[in-house]
Amino acid sequence: MHKNVAIIGGGLAGLISAICLARRGIACTVFEKRSYPFHRVCGEYVSNETLPFLNSLGIFPRSFHPPHIHRFQLSAVSGKHAFLPLSLGGFGISRYAFDSFLAGKAREAGATVHENCEVNQITFNGNLFSLNTISGNFTAGLVIGAYGKRARLDVLLGRSFISRRSPYVGVKYHIRTDFPDDLIALHNFEGGYCGISRVENNITNLCYLTHRDALRKCGGIEALEREVLCKNQLLKHIFEHSEFLFAKPETISEISFHIREPVYNHMLMAGDTAGLITPLCGNGMAMAIRSGKLVSEVIATCFAENKSRVWLEKTYARLWKKHFALRLRYGLLVQHYLFGSHASSNAAVNLALQLPVVARLLVRLSHGRPF
Repeated sequence: MHKNVAIIGGGLAGLISAICLARRGIACTVFEKRSYPFHRVCGEYVSNETLPFLNSLGIFPRSFHPPHIHRFQLSAVSGKHAFLPLSLGGFGISRYAFDSFLAGKAREAGATVHENCEVNQITFNGNLFSLNTISGNFTAGLVIGAYGKRARLDVLLGRSFISRRSPYVGVKYHIRTDFPDDLIALHNFEGGYCGISRVENNITNLCYLTHRDALRKCGGIEALEREVLCKNQLLKHIFEHSEFLFAKPETISEISFHIREPVYNHMLMAGDTAGLITPLCGNGMAMAIRSGKLVSEVIATCFAENKSRVWLEKTYARLWKKHFALRLRYGLLVQHYLFGSHASSNAAVNLALQLPVVARLLVRLSHGRPF
C-alpha cells in the first residue's frame, strides 16, 4: 500500500483521524466540501468520555469556555417532566466552533485540508484509490470515509442503506434564551423529540427530530412547531421566549438509522458514515471522536508493522463493531419504545420519577467509557 491517506469529510471523525495520523508522521489529506466555519444539524453535546483523549492531544476546546453539563431533564408530550443527574456528564460546543478549531489543529499537525472541495468520484484499482474533485484528481493508498449521515457519494458507491427511504427529518436552531448552563433537556412531542443545551458564548442549541409525514401534514416547519411541538408546554415556553439567531433553520432529511458497513469498497468508514446513533442518546459527537481515534490507530499499526490491506480491513471492522454496534442497536430500541408519543414518553418520565436508579442506568448504557 502507498502510505498516504485521503480523508473524505472534515467533520469530527475526519479531523480527529487527520490529527492522529499527521502526528504519527503519516501523510494525510482532508477533503471538505464546505468552508469553515459552518453549521451542521447536530445536538452539540459531547460526552465527557472524550476528555482524557482530547486533553492528551491538547485539543480540548478550552478557549471557547464550553459549558459543563451534568443534569438531564426529560419531558413527556404532555409537559410532565423529571430531572436526572448525569454521572459522566459532558460539555457543550457548536460544530461551527469545534470543527473549525480542529481543522486548525489538523493543519498544525501537518495534515493538508482542502476546503470547498467535494469528492465527486472514487475508484479503487486493487492497490490505489483515485479521487476526482472539483480541485483536481488525487491518489491515495487508503481512504477514510467520514462525510456524514448521507451524501451523494453513498449513491455513487451503491451503499445499500441509501436506497431504503427514511422518514426522519432533523431541524436545528441557535437561540438566545434563559436556559441553565449545566442542563441538557430532551422534550417529547407527538412524533418526535427535541434536545436543548448550551454551547459557547451563551448560545443555546435547539435541535429536533421529526417524521416527514408530520411535516407534510402541517405544511411546513413553522406550522409544525406551532401546532405540534408547542403542545408540550416546556417547548412552547422556549419558542415564545427566545431570540432565534438563524435567518432560517438548518435542516437535513432522510436521516437513516439503517445498518451500514464500517468497511465498504475497501474504504474505512468513520463517524456517522459508518453508523448513526439515534440523537436522543446524545452521543454522536463522542462516537465520531472515538471512531477517528480508532481508525487512525489501526492504520498506524498497519503501516508500522507492514500488515496487509486484508488485515487492516478485517481488524478495523472487528474493532468498530466491538466499540459501537451494541450502542447503535440500544439507541434504536430506546427511541422506538420510550419516545415520540403520549404513552411512551409518559412511561419514560414515570420511570425517571419512580425508578431513578433504572433510568440512570439506561442513560449510562448509551455512553461509552472514558478513553
